[in-house]
Amino acid sequence: MATLYLNAEKTTVAPYVIFSGDPWRVEVLKRYLDNPTHVAFNREFNTYTGSYKGVPITVSSTGIGAPSAAIALEEMYEAGMMVAVRMGTSMSLLDDMLGNFIIPAAVVRRDGTSDTYVERGYPAVADIELVNAMNKTVADHGRRYLNGITCSMDGFYTQMHDSRLSQEQGRDISSTFDEMKRLHVCAIDMESSCILTVARLMGVRACVVTVATVLENLKDSLKGDERTSAEDLLCRVTLEGLARFAAV
Repeated sequence: MATLYLNAEKTTVAPYVIFSGDPWRVEVLKRYLDNPTHVAFNREFNTYTGSYKGVPITVSSTGIGAPSAAIALEEMYEAGMMVAVRMGTSMSLLDDMLGNFIIPAAVVRRDGTSDTYVERGYPAVADIELVNAMNKTVADHGRRYLNGITCSMDGFYTQMHDSRLSQEQGRDISSTFDEMKRLHVCAIDMESSCILTVARLMGVRACVVTVATVLENLKDSLKGDERTSAEDLLCRVTLEGLARFAAV
């Protein structure tokens, strides 16, 4: 029986799953798969299953934020997922990491969705062997990576980037970044802590692979061809890293 939102089934989902926030980045990913089959595109969830170097892989989108990411994770788990990788972008708090890979060892849980699964003291930590496979793959491509601590938050326009409303209300977005830097957090996103927490509860091996495409409060960002190239490399690195992990 197909799942409620992703229309996924055990017959259509592979044990290895890559999650991308952007449903259109899934279209880039699927170009690198052998014999990709379109499972479904419902709401924000765009899903294909194929193989890469003989490894069966499903690629699916989650949309923005932890609530929909948790739905995607739940339904892929129901369909037989055993390994999960969140592949996406992050907001770096380190200027020299713009355009480079951030593959967190752990994530500070400031999202609200993971709190509905387990108390806040439960850690959001990545599978170390999966992280190491991704590290080696990034190095093979001659790029930098960082295995620091990141943080996931719910409020993009209340915590991560100024908006008209935040300015009208006198909200000081800089306080977010000041606190994170005191805690030696290297980047911020909106999904990773939930994905790592829920995956750990499921017994699913999981990690996060991101490229830093923007700096704090969007003071700088990758644009145009530079961003397109960075996201394409992100797709290739994640697929190669999964194939390396599966071969161990």
